[in-house]
Amino acid sequence: MSPFGRLLLLVCLVLPLYAVEKVRNRGYRKDAEFDKYGSCLQGPAGNPGREGNPGTNGIPGTPGIPGRDGMRGEKGECVSEVFEEPWRPNYKQCAWNSLNYGIDLGKIADCTFTKLRSDSALRVLFIGSLRLKCKTACCQRWYFTFNGAECTGPLPVESIIYLDQGSPELNSTINIHRTSSVEGLCEGMKSGLVDVAVWVGTCSDYPRGDASTGWNSVSRIVIEELPKSF
Repeated sequence: MSPFGRLLLLVCLVLPLYAVEKVRNRGYRKDAEFDKYGSCLQGPAGNPGREGNPGTNGIPGTPGIPGRDGMRGEKGECVSEVFEEPWRPNYKQCAWNSLNYGIDLGKIADCTFTKLRSDSALRVLFIGSLRLKCKTACCQRWYFTFNGAECTGPLPVESIIYLDQGSPELNSTINIHRTSSVEGLCEGMKSGLVDVAVWVGTCSDYPRGDASTGWNSVSRIVIEELPKSF
């Protein structure tokens, strides 16, 4: 076959294939608006949707790694607390009508008291008429005892009356009875029964006179337990 004939045959074979490929490409081409909105045009945007329900709690996390030990603290002091019972009043009174005790030496009256604490103090009071008379200088002493002994915490509880020698103008035998008192505090006694007594005696280095206690009137001993002050 001549060259011209071969060329003509090749054209006859290629031309149909080119036409088929062109038709195929045309079938697969899509419009830009079609790709964007599909087969219909897009309408206006809708209203925003409502918020959804809260979600459930998540699973608890795993415990963390224990921390390191802290620094060692300073050594503390040992303090012991003492709880004391609340204080309650404790007192007693003994009274006599017209003792009329004319002794110069000895015990006049006593009163037994129950002391509740060993660290407390006793306040004692005697009140009644006292008298002393003499023609020369004299002195008498009225004092308290506790279980038979005078107070040593800190000192005795006492009161004295002293008369000087009389003169022609002043009768030294004058007989005057006056209501007087003997009062004080005594510490250092243990708890329990305490016999509190009032005595009359002499003063040191002075002669005694004619003493009288509780004439024609009421005499009394008052005893009160008091808390120790700090």
